Amino acid sequence: MTRLETLQANIEKVLGDQVTKLTLAFNELTIECAAKDLIKVVKKLRDHKALKFEQLIDLCGVDYQDFADCTWEGLRFATVYHFLSVTLNHRIRLKVFSTEDDFPVLPTLVELYPAANWFERESFDLYGIMYEGHPDLRRLLTDYGFVGHPFRKDFPMIGNVEMRYDPEQQRVVYQPVSIEPRNNVPRVIRDEGFHNG
Repeated sequence: MTRLETLQANIEKVLGDQVTKLTLAFNELTIECAAKDLIKVVKKLRDHKALKFEQLIDLCGVDYQDFADCTWEGLRFATVYHFLSVTLNHRIRLKVFSTEDDFPVLPTLVELYPAANWFERESFDLYGIMYEGHPDLRRLLTDYGFVGHPFRKDFPMIGNVEMRYDPEQQRVVYQPVSIEPRNNVPRVIRDEGFHNG
């Protein structure tokens, strides 16, 4: 039995039906669980002697709207966690979908993994995913006056507002975007203006 098959067997034994989906692809193991089970699953991943995922390597938000050039049939927002067991030298990916698309919320992992703090702030800032119980959930990469979440697939490519320094007022001002929409498709691909004949 390979190390990955051993890990898969241990995951199935320890987590049982708390894992809603298990995928083995590209020599990596990805599991999914329900949002309501996230804390219990992560505690078992960290504390069980057969798993020992002591380190949260990364987490990120994902917007599945129109995923992979097709219409997505499931929930829209997910958080993907990457864990490492230094002791047992294995990795795992955990994907958890928020049950609400209009106001996505998941529990925070800051109490279990302090490294989750800034990762969750980044996910909140860019995708609007709320992490319930987070000690300081505020924007990390965008300006505090920024409206919206720029990595959502329905966020306009040119944004909603622009920020510039106004020399007359001697301060930074916000104003509606003044960029004119333009067609970025190369002329050789566009049909407009071309006639067959």
